[in-house]
Parts: sequence; structure tokens; C-alpha cells
Amino acid sequence: MHRHPASNVFRPTRRALLAGLAGATLAPAAAFAQSSESPLEALTRAQAVREWQQKFDAGANAAQAERIKSETPLLSPETVVAIEAALPMLRDQQARGGWPKIQSPMRLKVGSRSEVIARLRQRLVASGDMPPDQARMGYHDTFDSYVDAAVRRFQVRHGLRPDGVVDETVMEVMNVPIETRISQLEMNLVRIRSMSGNLGERYIFMNIPAAELEMVEQGRVVERHNAVVGKIDRQTPILSSSVREINFHPYWHVPVSIIRKDLIPKMQTEPDYLTKNHIRIFDNHGQEVPPEAVDWNSVQATTYSFRQDPGGDNAMSTVKVTFPNTHDVYMHDTPFKDLFGDNNRFYSSGCMRIQNIQGLVTWLLRDTPGWTPEAVANALADGQRLDAKLKTPVPVYTNYITAWATAEGIVHFRDDIYNKDGVGMLVAQE
Repeated sequence: MHRHPASNVFRPTRRALLAGLAGATLAPAAAFAQSSESPLEALTRAQAVREWQQKFDAGANAAQAERIKSETPLLSPETVVAIEAALPMLRDQQARGGWPKIQSPMRLKVGSRSEVIARLRQRLVASGDMPPDQARMGYHDTFDSYVDAAVRRFQVRHGLRPDGVVDETVMEVMNVPIETRISQLEMNLVRIRSMSGNLGERYIFMNIPAAELEMVEQGRVVERHNAVVGKIDRQTPILSSSVREINFHPYWHVPVSIIRKDLIPKMQTEPDYLTKNHIRIFDNHGQEVPPEAVDWNSVQATTYSFRQDPGGDNAMSTVKVTFPNTHDVYMHDTPFKDLFGDNNRFYSSGCMRIQNIQGLVTWLLRDTPGWTPEAVANALADGQRLDAKLKTPVPVYTNYITAWATAEGIVHFRDDIYNKDGVGMLVAQE
């Protein structure tokens, strides 16, 4: 196990979580769930965390990543057509032996020399990440700029940070059999077909396995945002609703499940935890109860309500995006922006934390009188409780899409993190 550099919380290694392929058991998934960071544990993390760039593919790698981005919404007839076109090509590659396996005892990157690199070139050509003519250029055993660009393209297609380094994680992803990827595409084609109708002129869509939000307007994606979604034992649900209200600097009302699973054990070891994190206890008459009056070695705490005050330590940070649903989930900001830079962003208790949420809130409130971009920025900055009802509700959808293709012919894959494909967690990306 490894410790996260900004936390005392253990994070599981890839090797401990590798679940195998088709027919894999859920044991590695359970191990990940037990080790994942809870909302209350997140609140104890250091405040001085680094703000990641607003897009995982920003900076020097942006040009490479943008070449395989698409403005076409994932839930669209165009995506259905693209998958139907991609499947015969994958089946043809399967008939020709699939993809070469990549195994190396060391990380490969620009400047590396190894006999494995010739096979790496073949693997990248086979999956369409490297043009055949480029694979023949240079020295076959040398990791040159052509290999680097192809590796970055592969990483973007699989939701990995595009750093051009072929490490253990990248090799594991490359070694997922083509039969498994074809099965994923076939299964997700059914899901996308079922939701590729008229979803609205403006809507937001959360793809849970990708932990990515699309903002869609008039049939085109106007922005994408990284997200943090539910861990394996507290999954983000599949739902359809409408965003009706934005809550600036909200209280956080602690769900009973978190009281039971996280808060009570925390108070047994840290009696001042609630006070330090500005969480108050209330009885069913609305009267505040001091923490020392609660028996933390019983279930008494579950009979009370727990509410965290607005402020810098609040689990929802500056803003909450509200939409009716039976699962009591919502989208919100977070004080811990470092998680948005992870390859694997499954840390929440079901709610969705959104990177650069100001852009989302501004877009949602765009047609509501009085809510200019400046007004949104001021509301986020002034620290005051404020609710804003949308003039026109905006549809919101969440779904579970682990494989898809774009109109440009690019095929994307993600881990079957909740084992809904029957495949299991293919690779436990750190």
C-alpha cells in the first residue's frame, strides 16, 4: 500500500487491485472500497493542496489531446454510428491476432532504449495510435518523439494523464485483450442507443466511469469538466432529473450513511473532530446538542442531524448544484482540488465534485435574470449563503459508459469500475 503525499489515508496499489479480465471477481474492488477516502477523511487533509489545471490535457500536451477530442455529445446518434463503424475494424484486428502484449521491467519514456520498444511501436500501430510510416522511422529500439506522441494519444483515449510515460499502469491498459474491448463496445452501444434521443436543447451529462461532465448545447459539447464520483461501495447512481437551484455557500447536512460509517468511528478516536471541522449536532426539535452529550459507542448519534457550517472547510466548499432525485445526490465544489488530477477519481460517497465549477454554474444561470458572470463570481467570493433558482430548469443525466467512439473515428475506453459490464476493474489506475 502507498500513502498519498497529502494525506494520512492509505491508497491501494495497482497490483493489489488488478481484477483480471472477463469473469473477474469483485475482491479487488472491495479492497479498493475499503481503502478509499471518505468525505470526513477528506476534511482532515492538509488545506494547502495544489490546484490542478482546469483540464487534464492542458499545457504542453493540449495540442495532442485536442486532436482526438470531439464536440459531439457522447449520448447522440452520431456516437451510435461511430461505434457501429468501429466494431468491424476491431473484429478485423481480432482476427489478425489482436494487439501485441507489452511487458517491460522498467518504465519507458523519451530517450529509453529497449528491445521492447519495437513491439511497443507495433502495439501503437495496431490500435491506430501511430501511423505505420512513423513506426518505420528512426531506430526501432529507441523511444523517440513519434513514439511519445502515439503513447500520449493512447493515454488520452483511455482516460490516463497524457505524460508519454509507459509505466506499469499503461502496460496493464495496453494488455487488456481486444476481445474484452469489443465486448465493452457492444454493451455500451446498447446503453447509448437507449439515450440518444432528444435530451434537450441544453443539458449536462455525467459519464460516471470517465468521471467527466459534458455541458451540451444545441447538439454540441461546449465544455467538459473533470469530476470526482462515487467509490465502489457508495456508487454514483444512474438518473435523469433537472437542475433547478444553485446554493451558494451551503450547509452540508451529513447523510445517515456517513454518520454511521465515518463520523461515529472518527469521534471514537478524535473527540474534538466535530468542533474542529465546524460540524454541529441537532436533535429532532432543532436544538443544538454538544458532542460530549452523545454516546459515541452506540447508535445514538444516528438519531441526530449533523450540519457543517459554510466556510473553507465545508465539504461542498463554495457551491452546490441541486436537482431532485431519490438518491439524495447532487453536484458540488470541493476544497480539495488535487483529486481532479488523479487518473482514477472514485472517492466520493455518491455525490459528484466538479472541477472549475464556476464555469458550470455560470452556464446554468446564464438565462436567469440578474445572474451575469460577474454576479456569479461575486456570489462565490463573498461567502454569504444565497440560493438562486434557475429561470428554466436544465436537464441533467448520469449514466455508465465505459466505451465509445467519436465521429472522427477515435475509440475511447474506461475501466468497468462498478462491474456493470461484467468485466470487472480491468486496471486499478493509481
